This record gives sequence, C-alpha cells and structure tokens, in this order.
Amino acid sequence: MRHRNMPPSMGLGRGVKPLRQRRRGPWLRRLLGLVLIAGLVWLIGFGWFLALVAGERPSTPMPHAGGIVVLTGGPDRVKAGLELLMAGAAPRLLISGAGVGTYLGDFTPRDGINAAAKAAAISLGHRATTTRGNAREAAAWVRRHRIGSLIVVTADYHMPRALLELRRQMPAVRLLAEPVRPPAMVHLDRWRSLRLLAAEFTKYVLVRFRLGGFAAHHIEAHL
Repeated sequence: MRHRNMPPSMGLGRGVKPLRQRRRGPWLRRLLGLVLIAGLVWLIGFGWFLALVAGERPSTPMPHAGGIVVLTGGPDRVKAGLELLMAGAAPRLLISGAGVGTYLGDFTPRDGINAAAKAAAISLGHRATTTRGNAREAAAWVRRHRIGSLIVVTADYHMPRALLELRRQMPAVRLLAEPVRPPAMVHLDRWRSLRLLAAEFTKYVLVRFRLGGFAAHHIEAHL
C-alpha cells in the first residue's frame, strides 16, 4: 500500500538514461566517425606528400629560362639561385622576401659567391612575408620583365605549396622547380622533420582549398 503514495519519478529504473542524453548519443558517434574519417584521409594524403618531397630532385641539366626567383626563408636557397644565375640558366634573378633594409651584399659574402658582375641582373623583393606574398611579388616582376618561363628556388618540402601559389598568380608562365634540401630534411624519419612536414602539408591542403589566409595566420610558418 505504501507504494501507491510514491512519486512517479521513484518508479523509474535507475538504468534508464534521460531523454536529452539518449538524443545526444547518435550525434556524438557520428561526429567521432567523421573525425576518424578525416584523420584517415589526412594520413593518406600525408603519406603522398612524404613520397613527393622525398622524390624532389633538381632538373639536370636545368633548361634555360627567362628568369629565376628565390623564395627566401631557409639556408642555401639564395646560394642556389646565384649559382644558377652565374651559370647562365637565366638572365635575371629575383630574391623575394629579402626583408626591408636587406641588400645584395648581405647575401653574397655569406654564400661565397661574388655576384658583383651580375648585380644589374639581380632584384631584391622587400615586401613579401608569406608564400602568397612571394607569388604576388614574383608575378609583378615577371610582368615587368615580360618573362615567359621561371626557375623557382625554394626548399623541397615548400615547393608544392610555392608552385601552387605561383601558378595562381601567373598561369601562363612555365615554372621550373629547383628544390633545395635543407638540413632539417636530410633525415625524414626524425620527429623534427616529421613535425615540419606535417605543418607544411596542412598548409598545402588549406591553400589547395583556398584557405591560405587561415594557414598564414594560424599555423606556424616554416618556409
């Protein structure tokens, strides 16, 4: 008889979940499934990117071009561009992203190359601070000198994104890749190298889907 006076809530089993929690369950499972699928796709793409970077090699011999652009930001890039210019691979060279207050003399002694004889053929771009900025700076230089083919010098892991940005700014210009392997990329199986490659691949994907602004502002830049 005492059970008749019990509140209705007392008759519910302890194992019965609230309605809100039961509704939330399927959505959480779907969200987790989407995250797992996105992670799997990213891993597959990252594997492709690793193979692409590992296979980057300079063209031998390098075809003659109308100009050379060096995207600054790492060791040996300017040296490689100067060597191409001195070897006659192209009549002009642009060092993009040199930074305000930087002069040609700041590069040549460090790189062991006396480019004084070619100083008139070398331009320094001081405005670019991102890869997209490099592409815009290079495109303006290419239009000014009416260049139809361009040798692109940058780090091997940076080359895919650099070419993507450059092609969007100058689709009619033939681009020739001259990848430089920095010290950090000598051993691709090391944690530092993998972390650098993972960040670069993520930025490449964002640029591919035209979210380069997000990449430039929210992911640490490793050019």
